[in-house]
Amino acid sequence: MNRNAMQSALNEYKKVGVQSGIENASPHRLIQMLMAGALEKISSAKGFLQRGDKGQKSQYIGWAISIIDGLRVSLDKQMGGELVDNLDALYEYMGQRLLMANIKNDPEMLDEVAGLMREIKSGWDGIAKEAADIEEAQQKKAAGSV
Repeated sequence: MNRNAMQSALNEYKKVGVQSGIENASPHRLIQMLMAGALEKISSAKGFLQRGDKGQKSQYIGWAISIIDGLRVSLDKQMGGELVDNLDALYEYMGQRLLMANIKNDPEMLDEVAGLMREIKSGWDGIAKEAADIEEAQQKKAAGSV
């Protein structure tokens, strides 16, 4: 993940008011936080929809779309590959479904996107240990070359 993409994702996350731990978060942890933030915004939007507060529903769906756009922008397109292409398409689809959920006031579409995000997040969370090990090895290597 390049620095500009990470900064864009970070900026999206800061927009929605989540600030604790961002400055010291690893790239892997930041993605986890973004995914959790998107899930929280979708859940809140569904609650506002159920209570008939369409203004707040729209605002929270907008925030969820911004977070998902941040995740999409943070994909390392230079690395490429099928996984990156699939995630890019899935994030685009999720954004479109959220937009339609907003227009149609459809809680099932919100549930669909939340389910997709939970699935992606579950996979991402599963590699947390592996990512931590890689990061530690890179830090040791960098410290040894200084």
